Amino acid sequence: MASSQEYLDFIIGQLDILNNISYRRMMGEYILYFQGKVFGGIYDDRFLVKITNASKRLMVKPIEELPYDGAKPMFLVEDVDNKEFLYQLITGIYKELPTLKVKKKK
Repeated sequence: MASSQEYLDFIIGQLDILNNISYRRMMGEYILYFQGKVFGGIYDDRFLVKITNASKRLMVKPIEELPYDGAKPMFLVEDVDNKEFLYQLITGIYKELPTLKVKKKK
């Protein structure tokens, strides 16, 4: 089942407290980026984020779900109405993601 544009728009609206949120459509789902780093996505109209120390610490009784068959587990974000929580969660995850590598032109 593909994710709906309406659910994506809702989540992007909830993340308007953060600057530089972007997304890319991929096979009916949406990959979410903060300042160029992937932190999560929308899969089957579920908002999932990467499992990091920050997401483990900030989420109360996190639920692990697979975004799709064969993928690494991610945490389901259920408290999508709490913008302050979403801000803390995404900025915390972002700080723990690896630095973006600059590709050299050949």
